[in-house]
Amino acid sequence: MLAVEAVEGTDAAIERGGKLAKSGFVAVKVSKPQQDLRFDVPAVGVDTIGRLHEMGGTVLAVEAGKTILLETERLLKEADKFGISVVALPDEQGTG
Repeated sequence: MLAVEAVEGTDAAIERGGKLAKSGFVAVKVSKPQQDLRFDVPAVGVDTIGRLHEMGGTVLAVEAGKTILLETERLLKEADKFGISVVALPDEQGTG
């Protein structure tokens, strides 16, 4: 693990991790333990894919059932264009 997302957000964490990894890294977006999903839902979007591409990332892994993919169709088209794989990880109950 090279970077953990803090208050500055997903893009900044990808940038920090990408600078250390140089290329070929995986970004993982999951909820925090005990995160109140009524008010704070993990989300990724087209900009996330763009930042991954800029920094040399190759995979975006998200927690199934808990992470919102904004503009899903466009996000997946951008990921495909840049050769970035988008995968869903099972949630902690293994239902995702």
